[in-house]
Parts: sequence; structure tokens; C-alpha cells
Amino acid sequence: MTDKKLNIQDFLNQDQKKDLLRLLTAGSVDDGKSTLIGRLMFDSKMLYEDQLEALQRDSKRVGHAGEDIDYALLLDGLKAEREQGITIDVAYRYFSTAKRKFIIADTPGHEQYTRNMVTGASTANLAIILIDARYGVITQTKRHTFLVSLLGIKHVVVAINKMDLVDFSQQTFDNIRSDYESFVAQLDIPDINFIPISALKGDNVVEPSKNMDWYHGNCMLEFLETIHISSDRNFTDLRYPVQYVLRPDIKFRGFSTSVASGIISKGDEVMVLPSLKKSKVKSIVTYDKELDYAFPPQSVTVTLEDEIDISRGDMLVHPDNLPRIERQFEAMLVWMDETQMNLSTQFYIKHANNSAKARIDQIKYKVDVNTLEKSNNENFNLNEIGRVVITTTKPMFFDPYKKNRQTGSFILIDPVSHNTCAVGMIIDRLSSKNLPSRITDVDKENIAMGKSLIQSGERQEKLNQKGETIWITGLHGSGKNELAFSLEKKLFENGATAVLLDGSSVRFGINRELDYSPADRAENLRRVAHICKLLNDQGIITICSFISRNDSLRKQIAEIIGKERFHMFYMNAPLEYCKNNKPELYDLVEQGKAKNLPGVDLEYEKPTNAKMEFKPEENESNIDKILDYLAVNKVFPTK
Repeated sequence: MTDKKLNIQDFLNQDQKKDLLRLLTAGSVDDGKSTLIGRLMFDSKMLYEDQLEALQRDSKRVGHAGEDIDYALLLDGLKAEREQGITIDVAYRYFSTAKRKFIIADTPGHEQYTRNMVTGASTANLAIILIDARYGVITQTKRHTFLVSLLGIKHVVVAINKMDLVDFSQQTFDNIRSDYESFVAQLDIPDINFIPISALKGDNVVEPSKNMDWYHGNCMLEFLETIHISSDRNFTDLRYPVQYVLRPDIKFRGFSTSVASGIISKGDEVMVLPSLKKSKVKSIVTYDKELDYAFPPQSVTVTLEDEIDISRGDMLVHPDNLPRIERQFEAMLVWMDETQMNLSTQFYIKHANNSAKARIDQIKYKVDVNTLEKSNNENFNLNEIGRVVITTTKPMFFDPYKKNRQTGSFILIDPVSHNTCAVGMIIDRLSSKNLPSRITDVDKENIAMGKSLIQSGERQEKLNQKGETIWITGLHGSGKNELAFSLEKKLFENGATAVLLDGSSVRFGINRELDYSPADRAENLRRVAHICKLLNDQGIITICSFISRNDSLRKQIAEIIGKERFHMFYMNAPLEYCKNNKPELYDLVEQGKAKNLPGVDLEYEKPTNAKMEFKPEENESNIDKILDYLAVNKVFPTK
């Protein structure tokens, strides 16, 4: 008994390690797709006794194979399929041999079921395209081959079926092969193989055919067991789209998903999109153990060394290998909704555990799936395919579909019915010069009122900062300029987008006609405040160094800019320090050659509501204090 248990365990362990091949069958009506799969399962002894008895009984009752067993009945489960002898829905079947596991999708051949075929092909590694030897390459053959190419399936087996009905003719086989190769040359399918078979009789399905001794290749099952597919996966570009934040207790915080592509290892430096924060992989955890590395399609949980805000839809990548981060891209779209496409609809897009709102900006062309001809079109109907331009409300992290099927595919969801109305394969990002113009009525209203079409939150996310104003007040010579210019340099080094305005820069430019009277001093600051507001509206930080002599003026400035984004700091320096630091102007006032200098012959009010006060001799620590303040108030988070 113990030995038997060990043998069973050994078998289960070995079975667990088998490679999995996902494949689909496609072909015209009555080409023998379901029959081929049924024959594979029957001849490879993958049927239970009750299944076999039911198959024999149903073959006599509703079969379409005469006196032979109708193997198609193993897959055609719908009543309509059995009555009509056709495949309508996708049927999935699982079976296993000593060498490999298989999941087979039997897809419908009718054009009206194109969306069903696309569904079945979405996860396939290989496609078997059946051709009736009596009719050769027909319209449906070309359509299915085009769909296989569109969906990025790299391996195709052209099974030329019903060879028994053409006397197993090699000439017929060669002619069909030549016709197919001429057509497929215009498509992108790297690996194509041809096998002559008779699915009904079993020739070249599981065992080599004695009727076709001129064929020296593998039979179907042997080919499926030995074809190499592991290199089809992308192990180069790490794409780890977070699906779930795992927090079973306060000591553990991990990020769970299936590895979409690439290899992630303990100790790897990773970057989080969209925040661009970096950390290192602390551990890679599964339900029963820790791993040193993980690769697709493993489902794991990753922990990081640093506490970073990560949520569903974020993506971990290697810093030196980033995906496209864009809001616009071109894609091939398959329309799957019975309701006609409406370009004014704002859809939901689901892409690699991320979601956003999206719109179809332009239809570049529609493809006739039967002739491959392209035509201009204003919308799509059910099962139609074409090239479109899509814009999303926030950046997506994607790769071209040909490079990475996992991060290059998406679905569109109708916002009202919540139906999946389209599936798409991303071609690539769209350069700004090729972007279509889609100005809506709401956009036109905002433009008429001078409102930006870009939301402040979008600017904040793009620039990783808030557009707010840092206003430094103090007497002439107090050191406020040194602080302002030093702060600008520090923010620039840390990646911020900031603009500095001081008395010299505006007095010799836009305000050159103003003098130093109290009225012109107030007008000078009013204009500066409006400049700050415009820059802040664009998401840019402004640093201002102006005397701004009393609370009344400072209040007006804050109201123009917006009190919530006005941050005032006071450089508190004694008058004697200021005179020694910048004596030229003070000397002129004392000699009567100049007037209206705050602190001397014009009153200067110490601010009553400054965020912080500084001493000029502590300039380095003053900069650090402002940076800390900006981080705490989330104006610019990186110090």
C-alpha cells in the first residue's frame, strides 16, 4: 500500500511539472474542427467509459458521420449545435498525455461568430487551421488566418483535412500548401506547419497514416506534444501589474498578481508606476514558500524594502526598462457588442489591472476580414475589426501587442450596460503631431471662458507637484533674495518645475514704467500676483522675493493667487544688518537722493501670519525648513 501511495505521489508530482499548451481550432463550417479534437481525445484514450457510451449513443441519434462515430459531439454541447451540425460557442476541452497538458478551444467558423473566435484565441499559444482538401484555401481560411495573425499567435498548424475524400493525393496537398503560403506571406506569422489528415478516419491524428507514405512529418498529436513554446513568453521586460494589496496583519504588506512578463528577483531594484518611486524587492512569497525569483505566468506576492503607496493598477518595472506611459495610442479593435459603436460614448478601459475612462477619437480604417481590404468607416458593427485611435483620462502603462501580449491588450466596457463591447491590441503610442482633434461642446464652453482643458489634478500627477506660490518678504538687503535663489536651485536639483520672480526681474521688464511710489509699488505687486496665478494654474511652483511692505498688500496678493496656495515666509533681519548688506540704496535715501524705501522713510509692517520666520545667517537650514514644509503640505514631496 505504501509503495502504491508513493507511486501515485510520484505520478502527481510529474504531472504537475508538465508543460501546458493552449491551442485553438479554426476553420470553415464542416471542415472537421470538433471532429479532430474528439478524435485526439478518443485515440489518446482520454475518454471515460460513460463518455464513450454517451458518444456512441448520440452518434446514432443525432450524429452527422453516417455509420461512424461523430467525434464532434464531444464538443458541440449546445442543442442548436447538435441540431445544425455546426459550432456556435467556444468549447474548451482539457486533456493530458505523458508529455504535455492541453487546453483546446474549439471556435466557430461562421463570420457572425468572429467575436467567439477572438475570445477563444485570446490566450492560445498555437492555432490549428483546418482546410477541407476538396475545396482548398477559401475565404474563411483567409479570415481565420488574419485573425490568428492579429491576435499574435506565433505557431500555426495547417491541417489539410478529409484527405480520404481526395484519395490521399499528395498533389492536392502540395497545391493547397502553395496557395496558403502565397496568401500568408502578407501576414506576420513566424511558424507555419502543414499536416495532411483525416480526422474522421484517424489518419495522421494520433498515429502515422499508412495511406500517406509520401508524408514524412509528425502526426498531429506528436507535433503538439513536441512544439517548443516556452520561448514565446517575454522574459525580458518586467511588467508586474498589481492586482491586490495583501495585508493579513500589521507586520505584512505585499502586492499580489500574476507576473505579466519579465523576471522579478529578490534584491531587484524596481520602480513603481505612476509615482516613479524606487525600492528593492524584499521577498517573493507564494502560498507555501518564498522564492528567489518569479516569472510568467506565476502568481506571487512581492514585498518591498520601503513603505511606498502602491495600489491596484500600479505597476512594478525595472527602472532601466519602462513601458510606454501615454494617454493616446493606436490599436486594432474588434467590436463585440450587438449595439453599433457610438463615438460620443466615453467607455471604461480595463488594461493590466488598471482602469480608466476612454474614448475612441478616430477610426483610421475598417478591415474586411474576408478580403483584407481597408475602407473608411464612421463606426463599427458586431464582429467588425479596424484600426482606431484611443485617448484615456489618465496615462496607461503599455507595450505594443507584438512585443507583449499581456500589456498590449485591453477591453472596452460600455458605461451603461457594462457589457464588454470591444477588445483591442495596441499597435503603439501616437505622436502628438498625429493626434486627432476632439473638441467637445463642454471644451468649447471652457475655452470661451478661458478655462484650461487640463484638470489641475492631471497637472499635479504629471509634474508630481502642486502649482503654488512661495512668497518671501523682508526689507531690502535682508537676505530674502539669497534664500529665494538658493531655494530655486535646490528645487531644480530635486526635479521640481519652479519659476523665480524678484524685484530686478520684473522692474526691468514688464513693470519698467513703474516708479517706487506707494501706488506704483502696489501695482507692481498686483501684476506679480497675477503672473503667479497663471503659472500656478499651469502646475508650476513660483518663488517670489519682494518687500511687500504691509499686511494689506500681502492680503491682496493672497486673494489674487488664491489663499490656499499662497505660502508666505518672513526674512527677519535687523535694519542695521540690511544697511550693512546693501548700503547703496540706504545711502541714497539718507542723502535725500531717493525716497519711499520701506523701513526708512516708508513704513514696513512685520507680517502677522507668516508660515515661518528666518534669520539671514542661517540660510542652509532655512532652505531645509522650507523643503520640509513643502513636503508636509504636499506641494513638492521629494526632498
